[in-house]
Amino acid sequence: MQDHKPHDAARQPATPAADGAALRDHYANVVLPIWRGAGFNAKLGLAYEAVSPDDHAALPPSRYRAMACARQLFVFSLAGDLAHAGTLFASLRHYFQDKENGGWFYSVDADGAPFERQKDLYTHAFVIFACAAYAKKSGSADAIALLNETSALVETRFASGSGALNAVMSEDFGDVLETPLQNPLMHLTEAWLAARDATGDAAFDRRLETLAREVARTFVHGESGCIAELPVGAAGNRLEPGHQFEWYFLVVGSRHPAFEAAGLREPLARAFDFARRYGVDPATGGVFAALDETGRVIDGTQRIWAQTEYLRALATHDSEASRAELPLQIARFSERFLHARGWIECQSAEGVVTRADMPSTTPYHLATAYAALR
Repeated sequence: MQDHKPHDAARQPATPAADGAALRDHYANVVLPIWRGAGFNAKLGLAYEAVSPDDHAALPPSRYRAMACARQLFVFSLAGDLAHAGTLFASLRHYFQDKENGGWFYSVDADGAPFERQKDLYTHAFVIFACAAYAKKSGSADAIALLNETSALVETRFASGSGALNAVMSEDFGDVLETPLQNPLMHLTEAWLAARDATGDAAFDRRLETLAREVARTFVHGESGCIAELPVGAAGNRLEPGHQFEWYFLVVGSRHPAFEAAGLREPLARAFDFARRYGVDPATGGVFAALDETGRVIDGTQRIWAQTEYLRALATHDSEASRAELPLQIARFSERFLHARGWIECQSAEGVVTRADMPSTTPYHLATAYAALR
């Protein structure tokens, strides 16, 4: 077990506002500097995939993912560091855009050459999301053009016969490598909400309603209201509490009418209660990784991203009783997952660290959660 002491500034705030301020202070003064400094490969203009929690030394890279670059672009756009964001935007286009077939490569190798060349919906969603954030902060017409181009490509090239969008296509979009999955569709929802906000284009309202109806039809587990990872009825399906909290935030927090029209709001209210009842450790407040359809814990790992989703779901919950739980949950999160050099990515329910490195994708989760606490 790795011994990490919590960062004192984020430890025991007295009120929700103070809690949020302390977390943002830790983020601004501990987390972000890693990815401007030791975690950034200045030669390539890309963040390393992960760093050591002790000295922030970059782990030897075998690849750089487009999704990770896009998340870093979002993070520095949101932070208002447009110089660094501009570098990341240029790198995203230079390394990952497939000029021949359209869309975005999944990854490049350690030297920046296309490596994993499949077309992944999750990646394309984050390109749209990051371009929306960058455009909103910088006014970049190129970012607007890219998010529009990528959105149109997603609708056509990832289309399946069933209505929902496929998760992974071959490099030339000729073959389906992975049929529809919940997680890419959730992040596409997030991306199109951001695109609507950045552009004001009502075309995204139509896209969101179509997407929401497909999610409601294909992935909502009737008994719990949860949105399952695989289409309902698929063998080996599971329910992830963190994703219920994330969907709750997107649907309830955005107040977008598409979700009400699609019938998603009511089941997600039940999903929040189900996830909190079965998916949160009452002793520590830790959010478990996965449940079966009865609520039995089938993966007790506690990943930091799921904790951040619980925070922002509580912060946007309809009921005062749920929002009143926020100060305690923030204190528990700070104690268990933050430390003076950064954060703990994954741990067991007993507090044993199961992933010690700190990936470049996690600041996105911290940023979105902390923004919801304002």
